[in-house]
Amino acid sequence: MASTAVPGSSPVLPGPVGIPVIRAVRGLASLMLAAFVFFACFAFSDTSPYDVIAIPTILLWAGLGIRLHRGAVPLAALLLLYLGAIVAGLMPYLNEEFPLAWTVQLIYLCITCIFFAMVFSDETRARMELALKAYTGSCVFSAALGIVGYLQWIGIEDLFYKYGRASGTFQDPNVFGSFLTLGALYLMHGLLTGTTRRPLASLAALLVILAGIFLSFSRGSWGGTVVATVLMIGSVYATSASARLRRRIVGLSLVTLGLGGAAVIGLLSVDHVQKMFEARAAVSQDYDEGETGRFGNQLRGLAMLVERPFGLGPMHWRLTFGLEPHNSYIGSFANGGWLGGAVFLGLVLATGFVGFRLLARPSPFRAHAQIVWPALLMFFLQALQIDIEKWRHVYMMIGMIWALEAARLSWMAGRSIDANPCAAQRACTRQPGGTKG
Repeated sequence: MASTAVPGSSPVLPGPVGIPVIRAVRGLASLMLAAFVFFACFAFSDTSPYDVIAIPTILLWAGLGIRLHRGAVPLAALLLLYLGAIVAGLMPYLNEEFPLAWTVQLIYLCITCIFFAMVFSDETRARMELALKAYTGSCVFSAALGIVGYLQWIGIEDLFYKYGRASGTFQDPNVFGSFLTLGALYLMHGLLTGTTRRPLASLAALLVILAGIFLSFSRGSWGGTVVATVLMIGSVYATSASARLRRRIVGLSLVTLGLGGAAVIGLLSVDHVQKMFEARAAVSQDYDEGETGRFGNQLRGLAMLVERPFGLGPMHWRLTFGLEPHNSYIGSFANGGWLGGAVFLGLVLATGFVGFRLLARPSPFRAHAQIVWPALLMFFLQALQIDIEKWRHVYMMIGMIWALEAARLSWMAGRSIDANPCAAQRACTRQPGGTKG
């Protein structure tokens, strides 16, 4: 008999769990999903454990039964149209290995995005909670290694530490710093709403993550984390009907701001940290300026793209200028032509509309949207100054947001409401997505 529980209130995988073999397979599927999400932090190279576990995880869940809900169909349509534009742009360069490999990788990432949209559309709150716990664990793991590397406690040159900045398990300190934001928001949300079962452990983990973000010396990560945190706190405050919770949010926010300021001042008292901070806090860097710098290349490239409806072809911006465009919006027009650029903009705008609607409309899924959407919005803003189209975790978060919307629409249609209306009402008004560890 089909389950009628409120999404997230029943086991991660519904079904005849009384059968030992089926229970074991479903448990394995949940474990592989958690590992899939956790391994997103391994980005030393183009291939990582994330990619190794991706295919068996997707195939196992597909065998157990996942479906594309109506609410996530627009996402699949936009991704397929975007890929179509990219493949069309690739046609003249099929004999070139680099653009072909890049396009294949992009197709794979879009498949993972649709997979996440499908898997989180059912049993949404339980599966989201599992994934966010795994993601936060990977953030703590990577941030701790970044801090160890920055302090050079291991003694191995450039391990977890690059260009004088913490990089954790990533090739690029900028990607490392931004990756950590979602984990920080998850922990902050639990502390603010009082739903974490281990507040001291959560606070310690949060401090590790915030230290990693700071020591990445990534201006985009710093600014993006501030914007995402303000949006998350503002949403929780605005949607709370409890005066006591609102006072708690204001008090904890002020305390955190004070502690964070004190920690930054303490770190800046270290000479080499202060010098790196002064260098990275500048509005522009040496590589930004000049005719062949980032901004100069963008101006010259935009003039070329106006005259080329089919773009330059996948990765031909780098082959033309020797650097990435450092702007994903410009890059989408360069890689996929006018159609590819327009569809990419449409994907960002449509996801933004869905994300803010999830924050504004009461539902059992708003608490998780308050965590995921601010982090994803940060990446969309960062896309103005960095290339995010190959970041694995961005596709995961896009899938999560559309899954939350699909689940919300199913809930609104009455297909997922608990037989007890009071339980459904409590799910709408309760802030957390579940008890956080």
